[in-house]
Amino acid sequence: MSFRLKIDTKSFLDDGSGKKCLSFAVVDLEKSESYPQNFVCILPIMVSADGKTQSNFYRIFRERSLIKAKSLLVAALKREGDPEVKAEIERRLKMLDPKQPAKVKCSTCGKLFQPLRVRKYKRHFCPECMKKKYT
Repeated sequence: MSFRLKIDTKSFLDDGSGKKCLSFAVVDLEKSESYPQNFVCILPIMVSADGKTQSNFYRIFRERSLIKAKSLLVAALKREGDPEVKAEIERRLKMLDPKQPAKVKCSTCGKLFQPLRVRKYKRHFCPECMKKKYT
């Protein structure tokens, strides 16, 4: 099967605000060339690897759903020319990436480190500076 994203842009509000609603449809190019006949499912905004959300996309692709969603979005990003659509694709790609642990800058030496806990105050100290300060 040859899957591809078809992105439809619709005017969301007709009051002149210019907001657009984008729908990402997964289509199978082997079924037919025209859109309604080759429709498979809608690409959800959040695709989880553990399958907590039982969307049609997950039911079709199972454990490969996260990988397939990334590959479809990357291919659509290369193909697309509209800047608004590109921004939406990049936003969805960013949402698919796992969150990296937050790093903060030490208030004393300026080194980046991962804090063990969230602090109530704005000053963060790395473990080396904590040893120097409180020992």
